[in-house]
Amino acid sequence: MTDFLPELRWSSASLGELGSIVAIHSPDDETLRACGLARAEGDEPEVAAIGRLLEHLMENLWDADPQTADREMNPLPTDSGTVAQALAAYAAGDPTAFDSIAVSQPGSEYRQKVWSALREVPAGETVSYAELAQMAGRPQAHRAAASACANNLVAFAVPCHRVIRADGSLGGYLYYGTETKRQLLRAEGVEI
Repeated sequence: MTDFLPELRWSSASLGELGSIVAIHSPDDETLRACGLARAEGDEPEVAAIGRLLEHLMENLWDADPQTADREMNPLPTDSGTVAQALAAYAAGDPTAFDSIAVSQPGSEYRQKVWSALREVPAGETVSYAELAQMAGRPQAHRAAASACANNLVAFAVPCHRVIRADGSLGGYLYYGTETKRQLLRAEGVEI
């Protein structure tokens, strides 16, 4: 028999033409567990895109952290609490809104170091994958740093969009694409 764990909740906020930022969090400890960007396809309503992203985020949680995903998610969104307030602030233009939000995602010791280093990259600045690897204590591990970015469950709070290639080009951005990365950086005052 496992101990009862409080259910997860979700919150969202519109980023205009980019879509809606959606976060899954645990309200008992105000910790962000997964976060992403919901984008409508064709004429579908925004709520359908949010639902699709929530399913995707929960699948990622099941794969990476079954104990957290086993908490189940309340189907109703919440607009109260620290995480919901951070989403609203981010959507209102504050790129530092997630800086003090607790995050939790499973990963190797090195990935944890990379994600921690990412949280130290200030809004309005970028680092290369090589610089990120250096910040995480393994200067030659560029590919491992890039892999940590690609497997980041809590986008925005762990700002992998602030990592670019050494030649100054954008590089990839999860499954959202380089144009989304460009727009997020532009909103922080960075032109690539």
